[in-house]
Amino acid sequence: MTYRNLTLDEIAQLREQGCRSDNWESISVADGFCAKDIRNVRFEGEIQIGNDVRIENVGIIRTTDGASFGEGVCVSVKNEAGDGNVILYSALTAQTAALMVRSADNSELFGKLRQMAKRYVEECAATCTTIGSGVTITDCRELTNVSIGDDSELCGASRLIDCTLVSTPEATVYIGDDVIMENVIAQAGATIVDGARLYDSFVGEACHIGRGFTSENSLFFANSHMDNGEACAALCGPFAVSHHKSSLLIGGEYSFYNAGSGTNFSNHAYKMGPIHYGTMERGAKTASGAHILWPAHIGAFSMAMGKIETHPDTSMFPFSYVIGGPRKTSLKPGQNLCTVGTYRDITKWPKRDKRPASGRRSLITFDWLSPYVVERIKRAIEALERLRDEQGEDTDEYICNGFTISSAALQRGLFYYDMALRMYEGTDSTTEWTDLLGLLAPVETVQQIQEDILSGNICTIESLEECMQDIHDSYSQWKGFAEGEADREQAVEEWKDAIRRDAEREYDMGDVSEEQLTEFLESM
Repeated sequence: MTYRNLTLDEIAQLREQGCRSDNWESISVADGFCAKDIRNVRFEGEIQIGNDVRIENVGIIRTTDGASFGEGVCVSVKNEAGDGNVILYSALTAQTAALMVRSADNSELFGKLRQMAKRYVEECAATCTTIGSGVTITDCRELTNVSIGDDSELCGASRLIDCTLVSTPEATVYIGDDVIMENVIAQAGATIVDGARLYDSFVGEACHIGRGFTSENSLFFANSHMDNGEACAALCGPFAVSHHKSSLLIGGEYSFYNAGSGTNFSNHAYKMGPIHYGTMERGAKTASGAHILWPAHIGAFSMAMGKIETHPDTSMFPFSYVIGGPRKTSLKPGQNLCTVGTYRDITKWPKRDKRPASGRRSLITFDWLSPYVVERIKRAIEALERLRDEQGEDTDEYICNGFTISSAALQRGLFYYDMALRMYEGTDSTTEWTDLLGLLAPVETVQQIQEDILSGNICTIESLEECMQDIHDSYSQWKGFAEGEADREQAVEEWKDAIRRDAEREYDMGDVSEEQLTEFLESM
């Protein structure tokens, strides 16, 4: 876009409309600029304003020395007390953030990623406070060092300092009443409202932050929804959700996650400071009142409840109940496979992707019975059978990695995992898979990307994103298809029957109406 200085007539009109500036020559505007919709604003420093902009009742819009616009800021997620492990920039994706976090201990690799991000920032970041075309700014108090994308809307915000708002024509950014943001980047479709407080944070595509939610050194990607509570050093992948005032997400990685009321994670295991962290794998959730003491690792699509203080690693046991008690954690492997909650979760996520179909940055693999999960199920079966062989079939309770499994739960777990394997459509592969915060990928492919970064074959953010896109596009090829259609259909029907029975149990308890039960059963 081409910018020019204000004309004398435009300056006179702005003055007449209550606008002030110590140096009108520092304000440049796009060709076609019209001054009539800019009233009661004080300008300081270098400012660029696009076409069709409305600004009214704004305390100050300014640029100061050393402005970063939130770009290039280094934050520390998961390990709150650690060195910075993610570089913020306007095109950051969940996958690149995950790669940075997992590469932080490799100084050479992380250094390469840092250089790539720095080059991107130098090439693409704003050079002064910029207000794009079609922007509306009303009743805001302070905008210092901001880059506001086309068609964004700011209404009643209290303070934005060093922020970048990346709108697109299909998905604009909205900042609402009493919001405070410092060192924040918000991507297309983001909504930040109702007194939210964000510091050194990243708000990804179609994310919602509101109702007084507080965030510090945290990242939210692709349809995450945060209200009322708080986050600190949290790495939140797609569809991470927290609604309740007393919920705290701290020092953890979360994706396809739902926080129950009063959920709390502790990163002070004792007295050495907030150095501990953990992972809730995709689809894991917490019940109301759950309290997990990091370090811990909760497996995919599991439900964690109670106070979990034994630092369990249940990553090998997806679809489990993880139940905390006094100095003890119990595991019910596979128990969450055949519940109404899991069924509703896995069917709702694809429908709730509010990002426009074109231009999506973060990549998402929605499959729930995926190579990633099935690989863990196979390991779970081997582990359960090994526990039974090593600790005896007559044992009432089996001791594992930070948790115990009752004999009955072990037998049911084998049953549930067998059902899941029979439902799976993929080939019997020995490939090891990982989850890059929403994108499922073979481990060897991710390792090759890391090697290419170190060798210089991948040296730009754009080329790294192309590699991630190739992984996403190749997923169905890696997944493949297996024989046994009849057995698979039978297993799916057994699974749905079990879910129907779970729904009927909830109705029998008086928790849902007959109309709600009927509606759910018909939806299946």
